[in-house]
This record gives sequence, C-alpha cells and structure tokens, in this order.
Amino acid sequence: MTITGIDSTGQSAGGNVLPPNREADADDLDAELLALETEVAAAPISVIPAADAGAESEPATAPRPRWWRSLTWRDVLAIFTFIAVALFITAPLWLNLDHELRDDPQDQAFFEWMLAHGARVLTDGAYPFFSDRMNYPDGVNMMANTSVLAVSLPMTPITVLFGPHVSFNAFLTLALAVTGISWYLVLSRKFVSSRLAAWVGALFATFAPSMIAHAGGHPNIVSQFLVPLIIWRTLALRTPGRAIRGGLILAGLLVWQAFINLEILFMTAVGLGIFCAVMAISRRKAKPAEIKTFLRGLGIAAAVTLAVLAYPLCVQFFGPQSYHGLPEFVRYFGADLGSFTAYAQRSVAGNSITAGRLAQNAAEENAFFGWGLVILFFGLVVWMRRSVAVVTLAGVALFFGAMSLGPSIRLNGVDTGVPGLWALLHSVPVLNSAVPTRWAMAIAPIVGILLALGCQRASDLMKAQPAARGPVRVAMITAVAMALVPLVPTPLRIAPMDPVPDFVTTGAWKQYVDDNHTLVALPLPDSSYPDPMRWSAYTGQDMRIASGYALLPNQNPLDPTDRSALFAPPWRPTSGLMSSIKQGNPIPEITETRREMTLADLRYWKAGVVVLTPQVRDIEMLRAMTELLGFQPTWTGGAWIWDVRNLVDAEKVNQ
Repeated sequence: MTITGIDSTGQSAGGNVLPPNREADADDLDAELLALETEVAAAPISVIPAADAGAESEPATAPRPRWWRSLTWRDVLAIFTFIAVALFITAPLWLNLDHELRDDPQDQAFFEWMLAHGARVLTDGAYPFFSDRMNYPDGVNMMANTSVLAVSLPMTPITVLFGPHVSFNAFLTLALAVTGISWYLVLSRKFVSSRLAAWVGALFATFAPSMIAHAGGHPNIVSQFLVPLIIWRTLALRTPGRAIRGGLILAGLLVWQAFINLEILFMTAVGLGIFCAVMAISRRKAKPAEIKTFLRGLGIAAAVTLAVLAYPLCVQFFGPQSYHGLPEFVRYFGADLGSFTAYAQRSVAGNSITAGRLAQNAAEENAFFGWGLVILFFGLVVWMRRSVAVVTLAGVALFFGAMSLGPSIRLNGVDTGVPGLWALLHSVPVLNSAVPTRWAMAIAPIVGILLALGCQRASDLMKAQPAARGPVRVAMITAVAMALVPLVPTPLRIAPMDPVPDFVTTGAWKQYVDDNHTLVALPLPDSSYPDPMRWSAYTGQDMRIASGYALLPNQNPLDPTDRSALFAPPWRPTSGLMSSIKQGNPIPEITETRREMTLADLRYWKAGVVVLTPQVRDIEMLRAMTELLGFQPTWTGGAWIWDVRNLVDAEKVNQ
C-alpha cells in the first residue's frame, strides 16, 4: 500500500508505477502541474501535450471514455464522502425543519426569498432582474443583489413542492457536496494521477474553515462547483485547433457563475489572470505558439460572455435601485493578520472567543488556516520550488492574503496603523463593491491544489525510490494530519425559528393585500428582523411587503450624489420609530405631527394592513402604533392587525 492508496488506474501499489514517457492529451495541464519536475532517482515523468509531440512517432490512441464511464469504485467512494460530509454539516437544519441558522438568520431569510423569486420567474413569468415584491414601491435590483438565478430557477420544483425553507436546505447541502465532487473530478483527471491526492485536495478546497463559515448563511459563496471547471477550461485554451470550442465552453461556465456569485467569479479571474501571465512569460521560448492560441480562445470566451451579460450588467450598475459601492464600514472589513495562524470557531480546534476577536462576524472567518497548515503550505512550496507553477500559485495566495488585510492592517485585534494594499484599491469602481476580507477565502482552493500536488509528488517519490517509501509515507501522513485534523468542521449551529403566522399560512392576508396594497410589518423588516421576507417567500411572493433586507442605494437628501449601498431602505419616520422602540428605547410623545408622518409613510408604502406578531417589545410597539393610527387592532391568525386601507385610500378619494 502506498501513501496514495487510490490511484488513477485502480491498480495496487506494485502496478501503479507510471511509465516514464507517458503522454498526456492536449486537455491535460502542463508538466508543471502534473510532474512538477520531480528530482527522483528514476526517470522523471514526462508530460508532453499532444499538440507539441513530435511527428516522429504518433501512435494511434483510442478515444478516451467519458468520465462517468471511467469511474471506479474508488471514485464512487470519494464522491460519497463529499455527500456524507455535506449532510453531516447541514444535518441540524434537516433534523429540525422548524429551526434556522443561528449566526446568520437574516441571510437565510434573504435567500429563501430569492429562491421564491426564481420560482416565480418560471411559474408566473416575472421579470428576473428586478422585483417590487419587497421594499415596495422602490423595489429591489436583483442583479445588484445576489439573486442566484442560476440556482433558483432549476430548483423551482423543490421550492414549489416543499417551500423555500426546505429549498434553502437543499441549496446549501448540494452546494457543498457538488463543489467537492467537482474539485475531485477535475483534480483527479487533470492535475494528479493519484485518487487519494485528489481527494485530499478537494476535501480541503470544499470544507476549508472559510467555506464552513460562509455555509452559515451564504450558500451562494460556497457554491463553487464551477471554479475548478473554469480553471480547467481556461488552461485548456492553449490547445491548438480548438479555440472556438474551448472559448464557447468557457463562456458558458463564466455566464453560469455570474448568475451564482460575481464575487467568486471576479476573484477566480484575478487569480487565473496572474497565473496565466506568469506561465506565459516562463514558457514563451519553449512554447511560443501557446500564447497566440490561448489569446484566441480567451478572446472568443470574453466576447461571448460580455455579449450575454451586457444587459444584466447594465441593469446591475445603471438600472433602477442600483448602487455605487458598498457601505464605507464594510469596505474596511479586513482579515486580522493573526487570524491566518488561528483556528475558526467551527473547526474542532477553534473557539468562539478567539475567533470572535479576530473576525468581524462568524460568517467572515476567511483567513483561519492554523499553524499546522501554514507551516505545511510553505514546506510544500519549498519542496516543489523548482516548479514555476507551484511558485506562482504560492505567489497568488500571498497576493490574496495581502489584499484581504484591508486598508489598515490589524494584528490580534489591534490596528497597527500600517496601511494595507487595499488602501490603494478600496475606492476603485467595481473593487469598491468587494469585501476585502473575502480575498483570503480565495486562498483555500490554491492550498487544496498544492495539497494534491504535494501528495502526488510524495507518491511518485515512493514509487521511484522504494527504499524511502516508509519514511516518506510517515512524513507526509503526519504533516497532512497535523495540518488538517484541527480544521475538521463541526455541524452548523441553529436556533428555533419564529413560525410563519397563521394570518399568512391560512391566506387571511389576501383580504387586505392585493395589486394596490402591501403588508407593513412591525418593525419594518431589516437585518435584525427579516421574518416578513420569509412570509412573502412562503406565499410565493404573492404577498408584497414594504421595506426589506437587501442592498439598496442610499438616498441622502443632503448629498444626492451618494449612491453607496445600504443594507435596508433609507430611513423613514415610521420605520425609524419602530426600530427605536424594538431596540429598547422609550415611546416618544405621540404628536399630531408624528401621526401625519405615519400616515404619509403608509400611503407611500400603499399599505393595506399593518401586522405585529408576538416578539420582544411587542406591547410597546402595539401601544405606539395604536396611538398613531387612532384605533385598536384586531387579533387575527396569531397577529395583531390594523386594517388601514380606508386611511390610505382616502388620499385617492380626496384627489
């Protein structure tokens, strides 16, 4: 048994020695990634792209079988582990369908609403890039938010049959499982020959601490199953004679990813751009034709991608409710320098106190790799330093780490006052819509690739030097175990979820809400109270609501040019008053002026009914709204409701 244990041919250790002059077809990654220029005693593995093979001998090769036909039981076992780990992590959500994510319930409600939007696009023919079902009458720019149309549309059957809450659980579980499977298949078919090496790399790339952190509320970010495919197809653009085919395939992947998460696509493009540029320079003399071939395919991919995305991107940046950059405080979210050697709170070796001191919140623990993995990372780079590809990957990882530190570098929670690289970039258009700490998240796939390459090289070394097999096996297993075992993830944390009130589930709301009226919840929905968004999602967005939790443009009357994003609609008197009461502040004096402002707000929202469910400070909000409206609410379907249609519609009568 070798350290790899699982090989690409399904043979035992004795039959797993690769021939010294193995040829790879044109789609394989170059020798930098497969052979790593190993310095073993036996003849080194030679990987020669078919396009560069000499004309001296061109033996006929049988067509390669489709990947699903070449699956071995080892592949099936590896695929099963990704599904099992994904279910293990999300099990609390499946076993407790009346619960929600504890650390990020607002984003869960947001994505449930987005899943309902995707279903409505297919079932009702709704416009996909804008919606007024939330934050009426201004609405929400769906492209400027993470609408995950590439996921919500195909998941419509689940959303319609089982509801958006179950659909969210399926989305999150599948995002993790399919990402792992995708990484494994690409690594095992294109990067390394050892199945075990591919499995180790894919396992980390999928379940790294940053991925588990974002699994606590950001299924769009953990949906990275297209990233390995984009990497593979980008590098395959250098294949001669396939520029059109390769460019079209890559364009399809890029468009698909754009409708899942543009942030992941942007970081992938930056990393690939740096890697390809360095590799082109290093290979310009040995492979001069590659650059022209690559650029031809890349041009086709870029042209098709931009043509398809031109209209959606115009809506995102220039359409209604578009914004220009994230809020200033978010643009200063940087990874703490001390977090790179610390352990995340959802790792078995981590704790919430340390992690909480080094990260902005539980969902943004992007740089927690631990001492063991940091040491192994640099050890692998030094060991494989003769490979330009490995050194370039390490350089990209360090660049991403520097970007993630934000405008000002912090160390163990203390601002050092030293400006970071991001200080030069955080106000640049497009970049001002990125969260700097998330650049550290892009390091995990690089580490996964290096782990796979390191395990592959150890396997090759043992095959070439049988006498060193024992020490090499022990050294590699020990190093990998010490680095990865402390990072083993724990299941997601959940909390009881307030049920959708009977007023909504029984359809009683339909008496008050129609095409001309909305539902106004108290307090108005935002990041601290997203429940009304879940009510709207439950009804398939037939119920239109005022306000909401989404990225919306600032409407500052003192600075009309300020179009930076807010995480809620701009302040209005009624929403501000109810939020203040919910936070524990006393009820202010209810004057005639306040009553007039409340009536103006209700008319602005075209309110049909005001709803208050049992919650903290509900008595105070009930008293305040009753005084503002001048009449008592009725208890209907588990909620206090005020029918305000006569008040709101009176304006039309007077006009």
